[in-house]
Amino acid sequence: MKKKKAWSALCAGIILAWGMGSAQAQLLIGQTAGFSGQVASGVQETSDGAKLYIDMVNAKGGVNGQKIEVISLDDKFDPKTAAENARQLIEEKNVLAMFLTRGTPHTEGIIPLLDKHGVALVAPSTGAMVLHQPVRKNIFNVRATYQREAEKAMTHLASMGISRVAVFYSDDSFGADGVLGAQKGLAAAKLQPVVLEKFDRAKPDFAPLAAKAAKADAQAVLMIASGTSVVEGVNALRTAGSAAQIVTLSNNASSGFIKSLGANARGVIVTQVFPNERGANYPMVKEAQELAKAKGAGEVSPAMLEGFAAAKVLVEGLRRAGPKPDRAKIHAALESIRKFDIGGLEVSYSPEDHTGLDFADLSIIGTDGRFRR
Repeated sequence: MKKKKAWSALCAGIILAWGMGSAQAQLLIGQTAGFSGQVASGVQETSDGAKLYIDMVNAKGGVNGQKIEVISLDDKFDPKTAAENARQLIEEKNVLAMFLTRGTPHTEGIIPLLDKHGVALVAPSTGAMVLHQPVRKNIFNVRATYQREAEKAMTHLASMGISRVAVFYSDDSFGADGVLGAQKGLAAAKLQPVVLEKFDRAKPDFAPLAAKAAKADAQAVLMIASGTSVVEGVNALRTAGSAAQIVTLSNNASSGFIKSLGANARGVIVTQVFPNERGANYPMVKEAQELAKAKGAGEVSPAMLEGFAAAKVLVEGLRRAGPKPDRAKIHAALESIRKFDIGGLEVSYSPEDHTGLDFADLSIIGTDGRFRR
C-alpha cells in the first residue's frame, strides 16, 4: 500500500517528461526544480533551453541509439520537497543521473543521496561556491559561481564612480555565498557597504531595509535573492524614495523576471554567465537561436542558454558512457571531459575540478524590456 501511494505521489508530481515516451526512452534523467513558486519563470526557461537540445538529439536517434527522457518534478522551490523528489527519482525511478536542479540549499540537500547511490548531478542551476570547493564528487557544474558574478558587479559599479553600495541578501546559503563575492569586489575598490542586511527567504520584509538604504543615500543596491523577492525589494526601495541603481545576479536572467518587474525593470543590471543571447558570433548561441526559430519558440533568453549548455554537457557524458550506460559509467565519462567545445566555450572536468565554465558578464534591462550587453 505504501509503495502504491508513493508511486501515485510521484506520478502526480511529474511536471513534464521530455523525450519520445517512456516506452521508447531508455535513458532516464531526473530533475527537481521550482516549476511553481518564486523562481518558476526562470526554471521553465532554463528547462525549455535544455529541451531544445535534447529534442534535437532524440529526433536524430538519441545517444548511442537510445532516446533521452527527463522526468521533472516540481519542488515549489522548497529544499525539503527537493530532497524528497530526488529520493523518488533516484530510488524509485532509478534515473541514471540528475540534471538542472535549482537553488543552493535545495542542491546541497540532495548531496547525501547523490553520494549514497553514486549518481552524478549535471549542471545545477546555482553558482554556489560550496558546490565547487571543495570538489563535490558527484556534482558537475557548468555555469560560473555567484561569487565571481557579485565580485564583477561590484568592480563595475566602482569603475562608474559609485561608492555608496547597499547589499540585501537572502538568509540562506545562497545569500551568504553571494555576499562573499560582493565583499571581495568592494574590498578591491577600497569600499565598505553602506548597508549590509539579510532577510528571511520565505517571508521577506523589505520596508525597513529599503528605509535604511534610502537614509544612507545608497547609489546602488545589490540584491542577492530570487525572483519575486527581488521584485518586492525593488518595489520597497522605490516606495521609500530611493532611486538607487538595482543590481542582481544571473539566477534572475530570465524574460519572466523582466516581466515581473513591470515598470521598474528599466535600468536594472543583471549579471550573466553565458554570452549575449542575441550574439550569433558564438556557435552555441547561433545553434540555440536556429532550433528555437524552427520550433516557433520565440527569442532565446539567457536562462534558456544556460539550459541549452547544460544539455550539451549531459548529452556528451551520456555519449561517452557507451551503449550500456550506468551511473558509474556516466560519472567516469563526465570526469573524462577535457576542453569540450559547447559552441565557443570549453568545458573541462577532472577528479580535482568539477567547475565547468568561468564566464561572467553584465547586462542591463533596456527600455524595450530586453537584456542589453
